[in-house]
Amino acid sequence: MTRALLLASLLAFAPLVTQAADITARFYGHAYDLKTNRYLYTEVHEQKLSGDKWLGGSIKYFGPDGVLLGEKKLDFSVSPFVPTYDYKLPALQYEEAIVSVGADEIAMSKSNHGKQKTATVPNKEPIAADSGFHTFLRTHFKELLDGKTVPFTFVAAGNLDSYKFRAKRIEDTTFEGKKAVRFLVEANSLLRIVAPNLEVTYDPEQERLLEYRGPSNVIDPVTDKVYEARIIYPAQPPADAPKNLPPLG
Repeated sequence: MTRALLLASLLAFAPLVTQAADITARFYGHAYDLKTNRYLYTEVHEQKLSGDKWLGGSIKYFGPDGVLLGEKKLDFSVSPFVPTYDYKLPALQYEEAIVSVGADEIAMSKSNHGKQKTATVPNKEPIAADSGFHTFLRTHFKELLDGKTVPFTFVAAGNLDSYKFRAKRIEDTTFEGKKAVRFLVEANSLLRIVAPNLEVTYDPEQERLLEYRGPSNVIDPVTDKVYEARIIYPAQPPADAPKNLPPLG
């Protein structure tokens, strides 16, 4: 579960669309089991944006029956790449957080069934954490499109540690009938021997996230492991999504 949570934390980024004014954007993500294609849960995103800057917001996770599974609250006021955040799965008595982002170190906490632990890691660029990983990719989008490999350190509060990763472009694809680009994210060390890879698909023009494939950051209560998921961000909810989706606002 530890290795899966490490990469699952990367999942929390969400599709940003460039805006010209201060707005609150709301949209869905739809998660499926990567192997069976079973509908797992719905993400409800709320992003506070100022132009192209992501200020903060929340992500709520709902089961197919509409029951709230968990929620993440985010704040990018200190760093665009390393947010402070708090993520809770109440039914599983699980919580993780980046408590503070200082000039020299990043403080984290994790609580599992009432047992809390804390840790700090160095704050040394290039670095990203949680949803800030998405902003980091967009910042280096042209490099990735040009075929360059982009290394970075990823802070995983779920592991109370940081790790070396790298992102690179792989074979293009299509999404909803339009051209899309794919990036592979993998460990930039011997960790990649045991850690699963993940793939993200983007709109090459708007730099908007369209699809994610890899470990989820939602834990399966049956196995106590994170789901291996495919999560899509389409223009309209897919036909097999729950009929009564949770409200966006």
